[in-house]
Amino acid sequence: MSNVVFLLVPGVHLLDLAGPAQAFFAAADLGHEYSLHYVAERTNIVTAQGLPIAASLSWPELSADDLIVVPGWRAPELSGTGRLSRATLNRLRAHHAAGGTVASVCAGADALGRAALLDGRRCTTHHDLQDELAARHPKASVVRDVLYVVDGRVATSAGIASGIDLALHLIATRHGPGDAARVAREMVVYARRNGDEPQASALLRHRSHVDETVHRVQDLIDARFASRLLLTELASAAGCSPRTMTRQFGRATGLTPLRYQHLLRLERAEHLLGHGATMDAAARAVGFEDARMLRRLRARA
Repeated sequence: MSNVVFLLVPGVHLLDLAGPAQAFFAAADLGHEYSLHYVAERTNIVTAQGLPIAASLSWPELSADDLIVVPGWRAPELSGTGRLSRATLNRLRAHHAAGGTVASVCAGADALGRAALLDGRRCTTHHDLQDELAARHPKASVVRDVLYVVDGRVATSAGIASGIDLALHLIATRHGPGDAARVAREMVVYARRNGDEPQASALLRHRSHVDETVHRVQDLIDARFASRLLLTELASAAGCSPRTMTRQFGRATGLTPLRYQHLLRLERAEHLLGHGATMDAAARAVGFEDARMLRRLRARA
């Protein structure tokens, strides 16, 4: 039997914990012998979402087949958060030195850094924390805008739902992609993502502005990206003229409304192509009459 130990700190994010835990729980239901443990430096842990969790102060006896996961916690910044004793950090390092695997979700990467497990290794974390992680652990190589990174039995993931992607990868590594796919289906995960897929989609990359008028236009394009949209429709959503709307949209996003729509179409088409669709089928699914425009967009990208 393999132990999966979740090391919890106050303010732990529920999904950072529950996503990977559910994946290994589902793998156990499918016949793989996993025993899940929840340990902490205090018996009562209150999550970031306010739910209290009863944790154990005692660690199970670990072997090289076992996994320790450090879920992320609420961290507007890493400094001063996620405190762990030197003894606990030494335990993380000792498990890895004995041949075990150590993983993190989101801010949990900082705990691995404090245990000196990121030194000389590639790693990642949530995109809001990447710069600080790199500054705090200069011997680490922070890979930006990916879902997860595995380097020398040290696995780090970006944050929140990406912990599920990392858990499925670890299950696939241990038991094969077929069993990982069975777990994903059991969890009703729409698609298992590769580690090098970006954290932020086109849907989110161009939402970092505060122009509510442009957000309303984006809402309409997001909902109907596969349809033909007239500038007059978009301007109506914005409550201004087409010329004013186009100017505001460009100032907020750096794109024209049509270019933004094309990015959404291209991203969706790439997903379909990656899951076996033909070029023609993918093009039609995202609103193009044939594959010529899709080929041009892919070549331009």
